[in-house]
Amino acid sequence: MPNKRKAMTRQLFSLVAAACLSVVTLHAAEPIAKPSDKVVDPYYPYDPFLTVRPEGIYLGQSEWKVSGDIRTGWVSYDYGNPDGKKSINKGHKDSKGFYLIPKVSIESPDYHGWSGKITGAGATDFGLNDPDDETRTFVTPQGKSYAILQEAYIQYKSDAHEAAVGAKEIVTPMIDADDWYMLADTFQAVYYINKQIEHLKFGVAYFYKMAGPWDSGAKSPESYDSMSQASFLPGAVKDKIGDKGVYTAAAVYSDGPHNLQVWEYYGEDMYNTLFAQYDFTNETNGFSYDFGLQFINFADVGKTEDLAHAGVFEGIDYSIYSVRFDGSFDNGFDFATGASCYTDGPGTGETLGAWGGYAYFANGMIFHFFEAGSLRNANSYKAQVGYDLSGLNMPGLWAGVRYTYFDLDSRYSKATDGEPQDSMKMLGLRLSYKNDQGIYLTVTYEGVDLDHEPDISGFRLIGGWTF
Repeated sequence: MPNKRKAMTRQLFSLVAAACLSVVTLHAAEPIAKPSDKVVDPYYPYDPFLTVRPEGIYLGQSEWKVSGDIRTGWVSYDYGNPDGKKSINKGHKDSKGFYLIPKVSIESPDYHGWSGKITGAGATDFGLNDPDDETRTFVTPQGKSYAILQEAYIQYKSDAHEAAVGAKEIVTPMIDADDWYMLADTFQAVYYINKQIEHLKFGVAYFYKMAGPWDSGAKSPESYDSMSQASFLPGAVKDKIGDKGVYTAAAVYSDGPHNLQVWEYYGEDMYNTLFAQYDFTNETNGFSYDFGLQFINFADVGKTEDLAHAGVFEGIDYSIYSVRFDGSFDNGFDFATGASCYTDGPGTGETLGAWGGYAYFANGMIFHFFEAGSLRNANSYKAQVGYDLSGLNMPGLWAGVRYTYFDLDSRYSKATDGEPQDSMKMLGLRLSYKNDQGIYLTVTYEGVDLDHEPDISGFRLIGGWTF
């Protein structure tokens, strides 16, 4: 067994042992688990648009119901590269566009715990956008409108068990619907959750296919493709491994203010991801807070590991250690801080953000890590301050500012012209609004100062109505 695999085994053993010996909780997200109700500030800076799903409209006197989300928005990304020159900002071309994203679901009644759901969705610009301006908007690939069967699944739920099979918008730390943008990712998968032991949940899942232009690395991301083809692995590697899925196992144990979660994602012939996170959440004298620790390890396996040894690409073998401290006050102010340390190993470009997983503690509001030359052996730091304007008779309105700093290793992070990069700085501003009638609106601006590249900026105006 290679040394890195032995090291990962030791890390897994240590985490499992710590979980068994500590009075802590494992808490995560739907479907295998969902965020703790005690996690600070669940509505504004951290959650996607549809934090609270609509109740839907019942059809006549029956228990069948229709629900949906009509979303629209304008997005603009300025890379200082209007012509898409390969010598500027990795060739990222200035992009902009207006879009309408309708999504409608039909849900069946619950019959002894069994139910089903079908969701249709689409994306269009009504022909208003110039396709040459849409290379980095990630909404309509090749500038073409499309429709998709977003969800079609059968599920079973009881106090002790939960299971589902089909296409579904699933949320886990490293495979995620990632509903922060125009249209959520969706996955063809099967999962089972056991909830028979008090405070403890065990889950297993298999993800086979994914669709989502926002997060899929497939050639046609607006349609379903295998998890291997939707990964960010190099094309030469994908061609060798074919169509493969991801086996997942998780344990979630909850008790009081302690929260701990351990997830294992085995991407067959791709790479293995071990995710562990501990949160201590509490409230005292009008102050709620969340102190969190996170560990993520990525390591290539099977054919991908063999291809790395053969020199087809550098391989995948690194970890991320992170800490955060978030809090909110009764007077409406809140804050979020985080720091992440990336170890000195290859594979950040092939793994970060893949399959919609953005569970990292120190990212920007719009931009994350794709702009820098490399995050190998880097550190990132985040500081955010926000204010809930409900106290000023503006209920549902939140405003915040976030500063993110990436300390890059110039040995690995290079500008497009080959110059070494030492840092990347981001400053983001956000105004978000939601009400009980299902109306929501988020306005975000972020600027990026990256060594030896033109300044980058992004603007998003996205809103909609859920029913």
